[in-house]
Amino acid sequence: MSDLEAELRKAVRGDVGFDVTSRALVTMDASNYRRVPVGVVAPRDAEDVAAVLEVCRAHGVPVVARGGGTSIAGQATGTGVVLDFTRYMNRLVVLDADARTAVVQPGLVLDRLQEAAAPHGLRFGPDPSTHSRCTLGGMIGNNSCGSHSVAWGTTADNVRELDVLTARGQRLRLGQGWAGAPGGLRALAEGELARLRTGFPELPRRISGYALDALLPEKGADVARSFCGSEGTLGVLTEAVVSLVEAPRARALAVLGYADEGAAAESAAGLLPYGPLTVEGMAADLVRSAAELPRGGAWLFVETGGESAGEARARAETIVRAADVVDARVVTDGAAQRALWRIREDASGTATRMPDGTEAWPGWEDCAVPPARLGAYLRDFRALLTAHGLRGAPYGHFGDGCIHVRIDFDLLTEAGVGRFRRFSEELADLVVVYGGSLSGEHGDGQARAELLPRMYGDETVALFERVKAVWDPDDLLNPGMLVRPAPLDSGLRFAVLPREPVDVAFGYPGDGGDFTAAVRRCVGVAKCRTTTASGPAVMCPSYRATGEERHSTRGRARLLHEMLAGEVVTDGWRSEEVREALDLCLSCKGCRSDCPVEVDMATYKAEFLHHHYAGRRRPAAHYSMGRLPVWLRWVSRTRTAPLVNALAGVRPLAWVAKRVGGIAVERDIPRLAEETFSRWWRGRGPGGGSGDLVVLWPDTFTEHLSPSVGRAAVRVLEAAGLRVALPPTLRMRGRPVGDGRSRSAAALLTARRGRVCCGLTYVSTGQLDHARVVLRRTLDLMEPVLETDAPVVVLEPSCAAALRSDLPELLHDDPRAARLAARVLTFAETLERHAPGWRPPRLDRPAVGQTHCHQHAVLGDTADRGLREAAGLDGELTGGCCGLAGNFGFEEGHFEVSTTCAEEQLLPSVRAADPSAVVLADGFSCRTQLEQLAGVRGRHLAEVLAEGLDEGLDGPRER
Repeated sequence: MSDLEAELRKAVRGDVGFDVTSRALVTMDASNYRRVPVGVVAPRDAEDVAAVLEVCRAHGVPVVARGGGTSIAGQATGTGVVLDFTRYMNRLVVLDADARTAVVQPGLVLDRLQEAAAPHGLRFGPDPSTHSRCTLGGMIGNNSCGSHSVAWGTTADNVRELDVLTARGQRLRLGQGWAGAPGGLRALAEGELARLRTGFPELPRRISGYALDALLPEKGADVARSFCGSEGTLGVLTEAVVSLVEAPRARALAVLGYADEGAAAESAAGLLPYGPLTVEGMAADLVRSAAELPRGGAWLFVETGGESAGEARARAETIVRAADVVDARVVTDGAAQRALWRIREDASGTATRMPDGTEAWPGWEDCAVPPARLGAYLRDFRALLTAHGLRGAPYGHFGDGCIHVRIDFDLLTEAGVGRFRRFSEELADLVVVYGGSLSGEHGDGQARAELLPRMYGDETVALFERVKAVWDPDDLLNPGMLVRPAPLDSGLRFAVLPREPVDVAFGYPGDGGDFTAAVRRCVGVAKCRTTTASGPAVMCPSYRATGEERHSTRGRARLLHEMLAGEVVTDGWRSEEVREALDLCLSCKGCRSDCPVEVDMATYKAEFLHHHYAGRRRPAAHYSMGRLPVWLRWVSRTRTAPLVNALAGVRPLAWVAKRVGGIAVERDIPRLAEETFSRWWRGRGPGGGSGDLVVLWPDTFTEHLSPSVGRAAVRVLEAAGLRVALPPTLRMRGRPVGDGRSRSAAALLTARRGRVCCGLTYVSTGQLDHARVVLRRTLDLMEPVLETDAPVVVLEPSCAAALRSDLPELLHDDPRAARLAARVLTFAETLERHAPGWRPPRLDRPAVGQTHCHQHAVLGDTADRGLREAAGLDGELTGGCCGLAGNFGFEEGHFEVSTTCAEEQLLPSVRAADPSAVVLADGFSCRTQLEQLAGVRGRHLAEVLAEGLDEGLDGPRER
């Protein structure tokens, strides 16, 4: 392999990676399978691809082409050299609006093509659910479809010409009329015309096998079309000419409610003559909330188009009248349509797990049958699941007869894998009985290729092998796929994982306490690989900043998987490759909410750091910022904040301090408050309010760095009629909750003094033993509070998230942790629940800023939206992450990524805002990033409302 690597480095101008990380990242796609490559090459152009093929052919090493790695049948993995087209060969070469064509490279992400075509009123017809990260090359390799295939067909229907390199280096331009056919293909096809005319089912979603019937003379002898769906086994695509379709000027969405799934499936085929753009189906077992849907137990989402909203609506209403429905709803408003489609998209995300949270896997999730027979097929499919003791929730493209489903296969035990095989064989037979295709969208790969003889017969499969030999006589291109396949139950990615529980610190309640199960959550659909954050989404800012797979949530999960497997990553928790990949994880927790299977990489990172540095010296930043509460309390006790601020203002001293503390030299050290929030509280005198008692949490940032936020919150909470108290600072038995002060000498002598702390800085740096100690002390102090009904108001979103999620997961053996977590409320939630009759001051100003990433991921912002609306603060806050993310942006080596994250959404939105706009930033990190990078003062919502109160803008106290 060293010779192979050396020759590839000489031959190609792109990147050659034979290192542990490069190989570990591509051992899997989005399937159940795993194959370890010898190396990865990111070619810069077709010449690089030709050079790779020449070197690998000389060494007898297979080559596998890979796009976004979202294939679900295993075809994007390989044991030889993997070609990664996403890094360099990802351009839109030409877009010809007049001809309605585009020339694309194989690594171009579909959404980039759609964005370029949209201004011309055009689009690429097929649109898989992975459109934000799947590539055109992968779509051509799999003959992908998507929800609009009833209108615009499969990828093969939209391909005109393909530039292809064969394994032996021949450059071909594939098209109609035998254009580009390799020698021997035409003679082979013309000798099998009868088989080509009778042996291939006529289905809108026949993806299985080679599309040899496209070579028939009556179908134009279209070599390019026959190449689509060949899964990289015939040649390597280097460029494609694709057709574009005219996008409707207006769309309407008809949501049709049916009594059950069978009724919806039986109705779908009857709607096709009305020319819908989509006919998508799902049942109630996939819907988290049906509040926005019409009545029913299953639904069809039928989209129509037109030149105007009225025309689109009229077509939708015609379909409603033609459908025998329980209830229906027609929507033309774009925002309302997106909200409804989100329910459908969320359903597909839910399908990666069973409704009760148990694991579910791909493998048989896109079989297709004639649409008119879909209802009967679904009933038999459900019966087959029951017979095997399996569960699954079908959904998908009812108009094309194509059904997606994740099934709760047990792929961890020998008995479970045996059941997986038996079910697969019986389901293949059932699909064939209904005249269907084993694959209706995602290809055969390793999951289904073994069973192709059941669909096509031995003679047609033998023809597939002869065709493969014409294109690739040395069997170098993606061997084991489609022809001479590996067994469907071999090479399962779970087989290499440890069977015994891994000793970990967190409780992983959603995974039964099993860290291996937590890592298995990542199924590889790669939603984290999107290059732009849409709407309020956060995940994955480090990937968007770097564009590198290892800095995506999926990439990190893959490395953790290989760490547990121990084959590629061999040094376990001490792995430097895993540490480097996790180093740029901002711990924003965006994946916890935005990932379809709720991978929580922030927790996995903390767990890894805990083990990685056990018994070893840590980075300086872990001591300086990881133990920030300790240093700040010491400054407070010694009242040396003015001195620290003065020293920090001396550049040489500040530079030395930053170097010693592992802090980025580009950063300014934030100024400390000369009067802490607690000291202000003790000197303020009696408070107001006679309503509910609330306990205001003095987090480290509010206490020492932004006490103005705490003072403002007290002002607003008391104006709303609430009684405010701080947590106890003395642990005393039987003491009622108060303000942390005691006048009892006896109690003082027996009490233990302390300060509550959420442990955030310790958790984020993986100092979990220390975090446990801090959190147990906090629970000791909070016991009197837990004996009351008082909520705990936390102003800093990251601290609130730590208390609500990290605390009960880290101290899963302490029942007090869950009790405290359940009490935690944000500032807005407190006002909503405990002062429902109070109205905030009416400010009537535009608002700009960013929803805190931890609030988005853990806490939710519904109450904040309502409070802003009531105060007349208009405008949507952006998604994404500010990039500072606690200690992350301050750490040495992170400044560039931190800045890039801020420049993605937050800073542009603030720069473009109206000068009168209020810049909202509830998190200290967000406010610091705004100040240091843009010179803008961001404010907590409490500060803005308090200012309105001081200006006499109080609204009426009752609604």
